[in-house]
Amino acid sequence: MKTIAIIGGGAAGMMAAGFAASAPETAVTLFEQNPRTGAKLRITGKGRCNITNDTSPAQCMENVVSNPRFLFAAFHRFTPADTILFFEDRGLPLKTERGRRVFPQSDNAGDVVAVLTRHAEMANIDHRKVVDVDKTKEGFVLTLQDRSQRVFNCLLLATGGMSYPKTGSRGDGYGFAQKLGHTVISPKASLVPLYCKEKDCSRMTGLSLKNVTLTVADEKGKKPVYFERGEMLFTHVGISGPLVLSASALLRDKSLPKTVYIDLKPALTPEVINQRILKDFESNLNRDFTNSLSGLLPKAMIPVVVERSGIFPRKKVNTITREERKTVCSLLKAFSLTVTGLGS
Repeated sequence: MKTIAIIGGGAAGMMAAGFAASAPETAVTLFEQNPRTGAKLRITGKGRCNITNDTSPAQCMENVVSNPRFLFAAFHRFTPADTILFFEDRGLPLKTERGRRVFPQSDNAGDVVAVLTRHAEMANIDHRKVVDVDKTKEGFVLTLQDRSQRVFNCLLLATGGMSYPKTGSRGDGYGFAQKLGHTVISPKASLVPLYCKEKDCSRMTGLSLKNVTLTVADEKGKKPVYFERGEMLFTHVGISGPLVLSASALLRDKSLPKTVYIDLKPALTPEVINQRILKDFESNLNRDFTNSLSGLLPKAMIPVVVERSGIFPRKKVNTITREERKTVCSLLKAFSLTVTGLGS
């Protein structure tokens, strides 16, 4: 009988436990220090859980920030299509949203955890914390929180990173791996909010932007470091949201500061925006400039754009020049911010 220990009862640990326990002559123990499995999974995607992307393995590879070849075998042995089939076969209806993102139809991450927990039930789930690991001639020796020890033929570390200590992701796995002889690269922040120099962000705290593009400029004027379309929001110290979290993964090894540009109207050319502004102005020629942008901008952004434009807020729209309209167009197509740091 082969004995296998899996440390970490998250998505990876539960998947591994279920498949390993289904093998003949195998006894699997899944160690999860929390009272229940899937703690971080329950809160991912704002509680909805973006399970996978309905895309090809090749497209998955294209979106891996560093060393994608390391994941080549994994992406091809268990593809996004396999992931979708895994959950649907176990009674969880799924849906595909913009960007090919796959969610449970219930929008409830707990339903995803329930499927994985049932899948892992063939294994023995032990809710004691593993405090130490060692490799001896007898096998892998795990020391538990009560100082008792268990010996296993095989050990799988599925502890995750160190991004969310409250859920148990404290980085324990790095220490275990290093003790067992692996080389550990110092972790860096990724998928985190961005800090910005401009005070404008705090004035727009909580404002969410949808269907915008975010571009991270390259100081050498070459291909942008990042360019994507989606959703983001302003915080009191900078920017966050799906677009920003993705961009942060590409900035972790870059020198800062970096300039980012938000295209608030990616579907419209500057010429079309100019015509739109003219049309709005002509509908009420005596309107103040500050009151003329409600059709183009969210309310919280209007004071910021007016200030950046340098146009007097109470200037009548019938006196605004072509160059001033051009300035407004530029702000709508390339609202700039200076990234000074990565959040945590």
